[in-house]
Amino acid sequence: MVVENRAGASGNIGTEAVVRAPADGNTLLVSVNTLVMNKGLYPHLPFDPVKDLVPVSLTSWGQLILVTHPGTGFRSAGELVAAAKARPGRINYASPGVGTPHHMSMELFKQTAGVYLTHIPYRGTAQAVTDILGGQIEAMFLPIHVALPHVKTGKLVALGIGSDKRHPLLPELPTLKEAKAGDVNVDMWFGIFAPPGTPPAEVQKLNQELRDILASPEVRTAFSTQGMDPASSSPEEFRRLVASDADRWAGLIRSAKIKAD
Repeated sequence: MVVENRAGASGNIGTEAVVRAPADGNTLLVSVNTLVMNKGLYPHLPFDPVKDLVPVSLTSWGQLILVTHPGTGFRSAGELVAAAKARPGRINYASPGVGTPHHMSMELFKQTAGVYLTHIPYRGTAQAVTDILGGQIEAMFLPIHVALPHVKTGKLVALGIGSDKRHPLLPELPTLKEAKAGDVNVDMWFGIFAPPGTPPAEVQKLNQELRDILASPEVRTAFSTQGMDPASSSPEEFRRLVASDADRWAGLIRSAKIKAD
């Protein structure tokens, strides 16, 4: 197996490469739920990132946690919500860029909690993390494995996890719902797709092989240490997840008037 990273355009370059690839099972796309966000963010793409791919299998879930700099004084997501209501637009939040899961998650959080925070988009995660560690930015969503070392050393304060349940890596951290900041689930799914026209028999074969791989203790351990929860699904179950998630984020993008440019 050869891994080819096709970076750029929020994953659209790599996605299009798979959409145009031969439907022989030899070229696959590994993607995160940014894929369905892009459907609403980029309405003029030469392909449909949802309809023009064949879902093979869900592979894992990843969690995002809401963090702040200790200097803000916030100790819970509820306190952040209260401060944002008292000072609309005065609190800044960072993301690695427009349309990233970090950005979209905060927009969903804002909409659910009925607050307004000002978005400061960066070009990637590294500088955004540097600035929140330095106190230039007040809040952001981060994958649990990225935030965890800084939370453990006290350089960041974890306010809540955007999931339906707590995570074993931070069992004391409440969900955003428990923190009285709204029922916000921003779990990120990861999965594998095939080019359009891939024969159903080939898709089923790939799906079964992925199930076997994901069930191995070595793979489960490798995922867990990165804050990822391994998961599997049938192709049809994954297709339904992708379609419903695309509708959910498209609604947010329309209501919040988010544009990729």
